[in-house]
Amino acid sequence: MDILMMLQERRDQLSQAEQRIADILFDDFDFAVNASIIELARRVEVSPPTVTRFCRRLGCQSFSDFKVRLAKTSFIGARYLNPEARAASPAEVAEDIVSKAQSALFSFHRALDVARLEQAAERIAAAPMIYAFGSGGNSSMIANEIQNRLFRLGLRVSASTDHGMQLMLAAAAQPDDVLVGSSFSGRNAELVRAFRLAQDGGVFTIAFTQSESPLAEAADLTVPVDLPEGSNIYRPTSTRYAYLALVDIVANIVAYRIRDHAAVTLRRIKKELVTHRDEDDRQPLGD
Repeated sequence: MDILMMLQERRDQLSQAEQRIADILFDDFDFAVNASIIELARRVEVSPPTVTRFCRRLGCQSFSDFKVRLAKTSFIGARYLNPEARAASPAEVAEDIVSKAQSALFSFHRALDVARLEQAAERIAAAPMIYAFGSGGNSSMIANEIQNRLFRLGLRVSASTDHGMQLMLAAAAQPDDVLVGSSFSGRNAELVRAFRLAQDGGVFTIAFTQSESPLAEAADLTVPVDLPEGSNIYRPTSTRYAYLALVDIVANIVAYRIRDHAAVTLRRIKKELVTHRDEDDRQPLGD
């Protein structure tokens, strides 16, 4: 457990003077991590021995040890020390979510590489079997959405969100099959491993991920999604709207390329839905 997590959990056990020291760590981390013991004591209006006792309470042997351990926490990011915690009304939350989604879609559309989209769609449309891989909350959703969009076009597609199963599927895949992998960070080492294993068997790999990431470098073709994230740690990432749009765009291009074949399967699905659920064909196709 790092120092900041420890302070968050033990704050009620601190004296008033120690709480003021803790407040500085959260409110002005850059100052705290660079200050001398005298500068920190003066800022908090306590004595240097009080700072030393504070450090020892946290399991540090000295102030120097405290500074080293404190510096190691900095990689997590300051936005988690001072999150945007301002109370917002439901209307403000709704506006924030929708506006960020619109911004993500606009930025993604503006940077979209149409040539890569066409190449990805061509490979998918011609593949005898498509594998969709992803793990984690967002990329698992994207993998399943790829399957959801493509099976109704009459394509053979299997989605997996389990690393062990992904390796087995990659090993069993045949030449001319296609593997589509999703990773928002592009740093999923297990997915990179599955990509390389599939490539060894002649499988073409497509990555939906950040450009210049390990997964992008491992893929035969990358359709990049490079969007900045905001500082509000409580708001769900808006990047997933761009990924959903990417899946829809690729699936729609594929549908137009195999339109005759797709129409047969789409009608067969709709017939079952109308018969057992909808009564007419005006409802969405299985959504």
